[in-house]
Amino acid sequence: MPEHGSPLQRLGFLTIGSFDPASPAGGHEDTLRVIERGEQLGLDSAWLRHRHLQPGISSPVAIMAAASQRTSRIELGTAVTPIGAENPFRLAEDLGTVDVLLGGRLNPGFSTGTPMNFDLYRDAIYPDTLDQEDLGPDRLLRLRDLVRGDVVSASPGRRGIEEFSDVVQPHSPGLVDRLWCGVGSTRSAVWAGEHGFHLLASSVTKAEQGTDFAVNQRAQIDAYRDAHPAGASARVSQGLVVVPTDSATPEQRARYAAYAESRTGRVGVPQGPGQLLFAADLVGTSAEIADALHADPAYQAVDEVAFALPFALEPDDYAQILTDLAEHLGAELGWTPAPAPAPAPTPTP
Repeated sequence: MPEHGSPLQRLGFLTIGSFDPASPAGGHEDTLRVIERGEQLGLDSAWLRHRHLQPGISSPVAIMAAASQRTSRIELGTAVTPIGAENPFRLAEDLGTVDVLLGGRLNPGFSTGTPMNFDLYRDAIYPDTLDQEDLGPDRLLRLRDLVRGDVVSASPGRRGIEEFSDVVQPHSPGLVDRLWCGVGSTRSAVWAGEHGFHLLASSVTKAEQGTDFAVNQRAQIDAYRDAHPAGASARVSQGLVVVPTDSATPEQRARYAAYAESRTGRVGVPQGPGQLLFAADLVGTSAEIADALHADPAYQAVDEVAFALPFALEPDDYAQILTDLAEHLGAELGWTPAPAPAPAPTPTP
């Protein structure tokens, strides 16, 4: 298990992919450019949030398919896709297709149970069958089995002039070993560990051991590893909102500070019936942020992160934040960027 001060092994970022509903193409293009920039800076991974009925990424699979044609090294993931809003069979086909296009760089992450704000769109998905659907963990296990290549059809072979497989196509070997589960409670962390998923620890968790966010998150990470077959080496990625300001303009620093200030009222105060705790946003120089992270009990237990970008900023803001993550904060955390991808060859006339 990582110790205080151990070098960070993997540095990634998470984006919601905001766009203007009146002109969505521009925002989607901006998201693809952010992913490209992350690869050029040597970041290890780019993760996409999954939103429904909002001006954010509603189809991360489509975004990642597009990004597969514009990147060659950076890993792509979802953090997270609510499995309760998905058909496991169809999603397994989509994930297999995208992983093939990515050459094995896909890291799908999921949540189980009733999706957030499900009342807004559940009737559009299950107008007559919701009471027959299992939205719990077993739905994610169904997806895992399909991605793994478990038999779907008892009658494969030729039908007329067409051939049919007994497993989901395309099958991408290794994808089943790159499935992640986002958790917010000890119970869900233990379940993810027992079933061999990697763990996504976000900036939201349940208040189970007082109101200190990091103490609760560390307890869940420890419980997860205690339950996982790989024990202390089981993979955990931490996803806090982190905004380094080393190269930011005065206007950007003021904007970032105002964003963080607008969210401080919920920090340390359990929210709603689920008693949810929110982590404080980390805004400041890379040296200041590194000091805060090294003092964080949960960060001390991980060696990879996917820091979340704030919502609703401008492309120049995201470019500055990613650059400082890679060129300043990464160094403070002992991280080494991946080599820049080779430029595409110039077509021969």
